[in-house]
Amino acid sequence: MRTSVALLFGGRSGEHGISCVTAGGILGAIDRERFDVIAVGITREGRWIHVSDDPADWTLVGGRTPEVDPDGPEVLLPAERHRPGERVQLRTIADGAVRPLAEVDVIWPLLHGPYGEDGTVQGMFEMLDIPYVGSGVLASAASMDKAATKMTLRAAGIPVAPGIVVHQDRWDRGAQQVLDHMRRHHDLPWFVKPARAGSSLGVTRVERPEDLEAALQAAFAEDPKVLIEEAVAAREVECGVLQGHDGAEARTTIPGEVKVGEDLEFYDYEAKYFGKGTVVIDVPAALPDHLLEEVREIAARSFTALSLEGLARVDTFVTETGEVMVNEVNTMPGFTPYSMFPVLWENMGLSYADLIADLVELASNRRLGPR
Repeated sequence: MRTSVALLFGGRSGEHGISCVTAGGILGAIDRERFDVIAVGITREGRWIHVSDDPADWTLVGGRTPEVDPDGPEVLLPAERHRPGERVQLRTIADGAVRPLAEVDVIWPLLHGPYGEDGTVQGMFEMLDIPYVGSGVLASAASMDKAATKMTLRAAGIPVAPGIVVHQDRWDRGAQQVLDHMRRHHDLPWFVKPARAGSSLGVTRVERPEDLEAALQAAFAEDPKVLIEEAVAAREVECGVLQGHDGAEARTTIPGEVKVGEDLEFYDYEAKYFGKGTVVIDVPAALPDHLLEEVREIAARSFTALSLEGLARVDTFVTETGEVMVNEVNTMPGFTPYSMFPVLWENMGLSYADLIADLVELASNRRLGPR
């Protein structure tokens, strides 16, 4: 009997469209002879809809990302918790009638950003004992929140970029105090970024103190909790991590490097997904072997420190002096055929289709309940 997988994508975050593109990549690569696939889209309003599983429906067209159409049969989760050894019963409701949709073994939440990558949907699956791909509630929440990530990694002795956390309420009450602190303790330029958003949404490079207000407002539009960090003169090097099988150590890739041309200030949202500017991705990164190994070691240590499961992409900075520090950790990285994570594993000899199968197997074998 083939394993049945429900792909869950879209969602309420600003990364709705990118999540749909990620799903399109997996729908196009998953081995249909090994897996039955059910596609479930979450609208921007939060409705779960049974949608097309044709990858062509979930691609970038004319520089625009796809959207989950709210018109369609609504998907219902089980009314009670899933029993071990049984399949998860998904149902639909249409025209006032509830009908069976599918029996699935695993749900894969391909959700980027809040209400999906942050432990919220994972908590729902935990309550229902539904097997799912990726990290659990605490690990997802701590990795989504860049401030929490930094605190956890610092406690584990893993270097991170210097900076401060500013809540919108604090800025409203004492903007001048925050600005004075940054001027005294942190050299320009600064990067302002939402604490709990991905894909570089709301991120701004600040060259002058008087530009901090506008940068913070752009970040607050995504999240009331914001980081202000010193820009690090370093190369951006990324490493893919997979959970080991049967309790083995985490597996890592040879790192890759993102090189941004002079026509870009940094690797922003438009550059990542819409071809803005000059961006080159080198796999492997052109670094000495000892630095490549150090990046891999720090990526694996970060995976363990944050209690991650399934997969992660650990983004690091490598300075001119050879210091390696973590920039951020992504528990559900982009998954198109051209995204860094599958490209890194392809370089390790693990094909896109086999990478998908590996993650489904990990989810199928994970222990339900507390781990």
